[in-house]
Amino acid sequence: RGYSAGVIWSSYLVPANLNISYGDMDPPDTPSTMSIDKLFPALLECFGIILCGYIAGRANIITSTQAKGLGNFVSKFALPALLFKNMVLLDFGNVIWPFLWSILIAKVSVFFIVCVITLLVASPDTRFSKAGLFSIFATQSNDFALGYPIVEALYKNTHPEYLQYIYLVAPVSLMLLNPIGFAFCEIQKWRDQRDRQQNKLHIVGVVILQVLKNPIVFMVVIGIIFHFILAQKIPAFMEQFVDGLANSFGGAALFYLGLSMVGQLGKLTRSTVVALILLITAKLLVMPLICREMVELLYADHTNSGLNQSSLSNYAFLYGVFPTAPSVAIYAAHYNMELQVVTSGMVLSTFLSAPIMYVSAWLLTIPWMDPKPLMDSLQNVSFNVSIISLVTLVWTITVMFLSKKFKRLPHIFTLNLFLAQILACVGMILWNFVVRQDSFIGHVLTFTLLYGSLYSTYVWPGLIAFSLVLMKRGGELKVAPGFLVIAGWGVPGLVAAVLLITGKRMPDTIDSAFFYGTPQNICTSVVLAFSIVLSGGSLMGLSRGTWDSKYQVLERDSLLGTTEDLRPQSCPDTQTIPDMLEPGRARSINQGILALSTGCLLAQEEQQRQLADRQVARHVLLCLLLTVSLLANLSSCLWWLFNRVPGRLYLELQFFCAVVNYGQGFISFGIFGLDKHLIILPFKKRMSSLWHSMKPEEQPQLVVSDDIMMTCTQFTKYHKEQCVRDIVQKKRCGERMVADTFLGSELVEWLLQVGLSQDRGEALLYGGRLQQGGVLQHITQEYGFQDDELHYRFTDDRGRLPTYQT
Repeated sequence: RGYSAGVIWSSYLVPANLNISYGDMDPPDTPSTMSIDKLFPALLECFGIILCGYIAGRANIITSTQAKGLGNFVSKFALPALLFKNMVLLDFGNVIWPFLWSILIAKVSVFFIVCVITLLVASPDTRFSKAGLFSIFATQSNDFALGYPIVEALYKNTHPEYLQYIYLVAPVSLMLLNPIGFAFCEIQKWRDQRDRQQNKLHIVGVVILQVLKNPIVFMVVIGIIFHFILAQKIPAFMEQFVDGLANSFGGAALFYLGLSMVGQLGKLTRSTVVALILLITAKLLVMPLICREMVELLYADHTNSGLNQSSLSNYAFLYGVFPTAPSVAIYAAHYNMELQVVTSGMVLSTFLSAPIMYVSAWLLTIPWMDPKPLMDSLQNVSFNVSIISLVTLVWTITVMFLSKKFKRLPHIFTLNLFLAQILACVGMILWNFVVRQDSFIGHVLTFTLLYGSLYSTYVWPGLIAFSLVLMKRGGELKVAPGFLVIAGWGVPGLVAAVLLITGKRMPDTIDSAFFYGTPQNICTSVVLAFSIVLSGGSLMGLSRGTWDSKYQVLERDSLLGTTEDLRPQSCPDTQTIPDMLEPGRARSINQGILALSTGCLLAQEEQQRQLADRQVARHVLLCLLLTVSLLANLSSCLWWLFNRVPGRLYLELQFFCAVVNYGQGFISFGIFGLDKHLIILPFKKRMSSLWHSMKPEEQPQLVVSDDIMMTCTQFTKYHKEQCVRDIVQKKRCGERMVADTFLGSELVEWLLQVGLSQDRGEALLYGGRLQQGGVLQHITQEYGFQDDELHYRFTDDRGRLPTYQT
């Protein structure tokens, strides 16, 4: 089989005149240097454990205070033992130093690029803290907990020496780059102080102390010292002890990573959107590309074979994709600076890195560019992703209709986006069958449906972000919604029509992205650029100024009114009825009382708050993620237009674009498909009722446990009176009724203030025990205790709900 410097990727993925160079690939007969078959199990293992940790934290099985204990074990015992073991056993003779310098230079380059840009564009009040923490965010990878298992799965059988670079690169960057970031944070801290008594020497001392206190730096130094003292061998008497601690790191670190992600996306604000886009782009796109190019540049004259150079450059690219380490969030919390950006970015970069790593590793194992299997793989990926995405989108739209949010703004525009995504998936499914048939009309009609709807999915994120800006003041859209709807469908339809009329179909091309060749790429680039500019500008506009209060919350005064001139009226005591009547009769009466109680203005307020919630943060997050996908698509188009020898990385970008184009339904489902009040809470309530219905009927009423009884007794005896004075308020519940109520979130805050709980998770558990013990109840008994704006009432000493008072 012959081999040449370039082959024609004929009529499959790109037009016939495009050559693909093998300059950055393995030769055709070269065996793969990766064990790709072990990558998916490794990713499943890592992200499965992360998911378990997230579920444990989200379900409040492990509170944030309890999670700190696990975090201390991981960072102060397991990780130091792992570093000590590997630094003692490290074989410096197998280290390829040009590779190490290449990664280091790449990190330094990204660090200073982010730092300089941040200093130039950030607000003068916070520029130094942002420059320090953002630069660390873009360069400090999750090397040990997430990166090491991936590298081990890929290279353990082919290049086991690659594993040791994890232990060399991480501490060097920590000792060189992090101190610079810490210095910027200390400067910001000094500038924020009024007296400014600290001198420069004190700042330098604090930075050096921060570096030395880092267990990674400390144990690497100790490990290198003992590497020479012990002659690369751990003594037998301590070997099993060190192994036991070191082996406990992997699962515990991943589980703790999942725990640390709970609630972090809730800190996402409008002002962090632009910073997040740039930081994630720098970490997941710019960093791997620079790492790879630096290896290609510095390793070019090395004496080893070209195969080893190709393998190292691929490894460098994968290393650059590793997401940001959770320790960056610890730095932000320590300085109390930029916590929202860092924590939200850590979560997003972790989950976005998974598909990028998998696609990258899979494509890097392809030994030569055979167009037929490549085209079939790309088509199958698009087809399979479209089917699954279609199911999630149908679910999401159903939730949108059942929750009645489709009638309000900006959900009207979001619904149009979902419809465009559905049509794009349907178009790709049809294209998979029609394109292999000899039917020109079928090709044209299917292409029109596919790209008309796909262009619409490109335009709608910008229009949704623009509508949020228009509703920023007063909560009402400044233009008729119909104009934006016409633009969302009319502009893509017009572009597709122009392309059909003026374009010339490429012969024998089955890839929809190149059905009309260069004119199609130009049209796609124009649509993408328009939407990116509109979306980016709108998101930047959202981050400035303040929002009208009517846009964010209900005006409670108009709903609740005052307590003046109200006559006494009371409601039946729902707690005593089950003791006086037969179970069936008591149940029917309680249901009647519950129906009456839902007429209470407080219950109506809760319902209206749910219906009136415009979910601004969710829409901002949706626009943010879709804008990132638009940037990837624009990069693909421009790469092809200006580089006729794109190579393997272009192919990887094509696969990534196929996944994000037809997998938008996953993003929509994750953000809008799991409605809290329509899906999650009813599901939990249904599961609870099923659990209780499985118990034998002759079993007496469930008695609360001793710890619940102790909590309720302690609270009632020592804290209830003060709590009532602090948070209970008289609120209008009817035309002539008032009630002594408080919000669930208010009780959570009070428990934190008085020290009965250490964090919001513990406070939620505490309130749940009070409700199970009969100390408090929801006004309609419809919800369990939640850290939310739901109304609750304390019961009296006999466990009954108090009557309404004048």
